[in-house]
Amino acid sequence: MKAFDKLPEEFQNDEVRQYYDILSKKQASVIFKRAFDLFVSVILLIFLIIPIAVIAIAVKCDSKGPVMFRQERVTKYGRRFKIFKFRTMVVNAESLGTMVTTDSDSRVTRIGRKLRKYRLDELFPRESLRSLQLCTRTRRSCSRRPRTRTRYMLKPFSPRK
Repeated sequence: MKAFDKLPEEFQNDEVRQYYDILSKKQASVIFKRAFDLFVSVILLIFLIIPIAVIAIAVKCDSKGPVMFRQERVTKYGRRFKIFKFRTMVVNAESLGTMVTTDSDSRVTRIGRKLRKYRLDELFPRESLRSLQLCTRTRRSCSRRPRTRTRYMLKPFSPRK
């Protein structure tokens, strides 16, 4: 863990200090949790390799273009991340229509409809293999992942001062 004085200036305040002190006391537990997350993520990835390969082949056979779709998204706290998904729409779908898709959208491919119906388009690891993280919260919060909004639909984040 970084020393408190090495954190960015906007995080060097009393509110953050309180949580920093709590985390520094639980550092062994945080390290164990991270190791556990990585271990279970690798095990799950081993089991998901076959479905990922089958979906990739189906997407490639269904339409021209790349198998994966990369998009930048923003969390509600302003953190940007890239998400990798199986492509469910035709290539350059953003330029062919609106940003919102409907059930009868002609830009969605045949395989894409099935992938979206069962949410298999997000089966691929969300950010990257380097930063795999398990959802180790309650079972309810893991079962129905809300889809995050795209970067250009959110207001810019401005921290309180």
